[in-house]
Amino acid sequence: MFDKILIANRGEIACRVIKTARKMGIATVAVYSDADRDAVHVDMADEAVHIGPAAAAESYLVIEKIVEACRKTGAQAVHPGYGFLSEREAFPKALAEAGIVFIGPNPGAIAAMGDKIESKKAAAAAKVSTVPGFLGVIESPEHAIAIAEEIGFPVMLKASAGGGGKGMRIAWSKDEVAEGFARARSEAASSFGDDRVFVEKFITQPRHIEIQVLGDKHGNCIWVSERECSIQRRNQKVVEEAPSPLLDPQTRRLMGEQAVALARAVGYDSAGTVEFVAGQDKSFYFLEMNTRLQVEHPVTEMITGIDLVEEMIRVAAGERLRWTQDDVRLDGWSIESRIYAEDPTRSFLPSTGRLTIYRPPAEGSADGVTVRNDTGVEEGGEISIWYDPMIAKLVTHAPTREAAIDAQSRALDAFAIDGIRHNIPFLTAIMQNPRWREGALSTAFIAEEFPEGFQAPEPAGVVATRMAAVAAWIDYLEARRKRTISGQMLGRELHVSRERVVMLEKQRFDVTVDERPDGIVVIGFSDGGAVPVASGWRPGDPVWEGTVADVAIAVQVRPIVNGVFLQHQGASAKAKAFTAAEARFVELMPEKVPADTSKQLLCPMPGLVKALMAEVGQEVKAGEPLAIVEAMKMENVLRAERDGTVAAIHAEEGDSLAVDAVILEFA
Repeated sequence: MFDKILIANRGEIACRVIKTARKMGIATVAVYSDADRDAVHVDMADEAVHIGPAAAAESYLVIEKIVEACRKTGAQAVHPGYGFLSEREAFPKALAEAGIVFIGPNPGAIAAMGDKIESKKAAAAAKVSTVPGFLGVIESPEHAIAIAEEIGFPVMLKASAGGGGKGMRIAWSKDEVAEGFARARSEAASSFGDDRVFVEKFITQPRHIEIQVLGDKHGNCIWVSERECSIQRRNQKVVEEAPSPLLDPQTRRLMGEQAVALARAVGYDSAGTVEFVAGQDKSFYFLEMNTRLQVEHPVTEMITGIDLVEEMIRVAAGERLRWTQDDVRLDGWSIESRIYAEDPTRSFLPSTGRLTIYRPPAEGSADGVTVRNDTGVEEGGEISIWYDPMIAKLVTHAPTREAAIDAQSRALDAFAIDGIRHNIPFLTAIMQNPRWREGALSTAFIAEEFPEGFQAPEPAGVVATRMAAVAAWIDYLEARRKRTISGQMLGRELHVSRERVVMLEKQRFDVTVDERPDGIVVIGFSDGGAVPVASGWRPGDPVWEGTVADVAIAVQVRPIVNGVFLQHQGASAKAKAFTAAEARFVELMPEKVPADTSKQLLCPMPGLVKALMAEVGQEVKAGEPLAIVEAMKMENVLRAERDGTVAAIHAEEGDSLAVDAVILEFA
């Protein structure tokens, strides 16, 4: 076994590998760029080596710098994590030449499977079901259009060296093929250094199901259950689960056997994932193979008890697999939510900045439920423009799918993040979605369930009752604290009315507040309902945790003028409590009208202006592209929302812009 390994990655996955190495008694070496000098993975590792500027192309993607870091520290092996160099055939070859072990598959398997075009040819040869498409390299938009018309719309344009949703576009028409080809090719070149693009048939209402495989260097290979990853946005996975609610034991076995057949065909000898697109009728077709550890690997670990990182390390050290196919048993259900630094209310555009609050829910197991949080950030850390916007992966495990979803919902409610925008409200809303809970999934789920984008819903039903009760409880606590302030006028008793009016935005709740001898506060509603409320919350805590009507819940709490802002189960509202007289006056107050920005094109996220496609005086039509802004490796095309004439341009190509910076104005 190795004495010391180097992790050629950063963030969450670097921390994840360090944890397993530490458990195995193996020393670790971290590498870091200028942007990651104070990162969590640097502090966690036993040693750390600086490898260059913030740009990945000058640091994490430079093979020579990784090899030199190994030589400098005496690291015997390298774990690549995912992304960066993890699927570059040249990387394990360079390590081997330097006498360093690659904790991953052999270069031949990477070459055969890492290239999406070649992998489909290998799959077809291994008699694995494949999606109809054109496996050659496409040289021009015209060529792509011709192929798309032959296959039939819709089609998917994909980067041959792609992954993680980069360099992928769905096209429903000739025009979309031409534009999608240009964008996919550009993103592929900037993300992977390889601009080759291919086309395949896009199956409508598909499900994304993948099989985890494990192989060793002695010819042994097994499949380790499946994961369903159908909840996606722009081809980027958002929520994953294991097992899949679609599969029956027979289909699961058939998919697993095909995955193993493909792995054996290329001599696969590590952890890898064979991805399938599945129809609602349980038909399935090979999509691609990822020759690395997957982001969503924790859900498989939770239902099988197999530490996939440990198995990768042991296999790389020459050990035989410790598991046979018969040893693999599935226990319960696991859900993973990817928490991203992005604004779900603004088309999920990236958000950057400092984490002024970062307090995840407590990890551990209780009452049959386990909560796990894989992360690489901490409070006070910075989310930069240089890398993927993932903050954490929140994982729950329970005996049933329903229990795992409920646990995920509670854990999301208890996850406090401030300083940047994030997608927790959106993830929480998914957990409440009836279609999600039924397991009626497809990769079009988000587009279909949120066709107008995401806006946090107003509280309703039991959620509104809970939030009103919490708001009344907080108001009562504040009033009780005021009674204990020293120096009040002698002979005057501070009196607070038991009757209060709670406003959740424009929803009104007339309540009474009573405290029982046991300390439980009872909130009485005008409809006759009485709700007992208990919590150890203190002013300033970002999460209210307690019981409402004897149900354990968590509510996000942020102070605002004369009240609090609350979030619970995806709903959010400003909550204020008044006396009846105050409430009458509040209803007479005029609403503040937001500034009119309809004649401006604003930068929706911090990013780099890649291109400007308009000039002063130019007449543009609604939907016409005006600018391309790159942020976190993704190119975002900004389009005109209505017809107009460009009056002024305030940015230039190459400018770095802040969110809401004015790019151009219309007459």
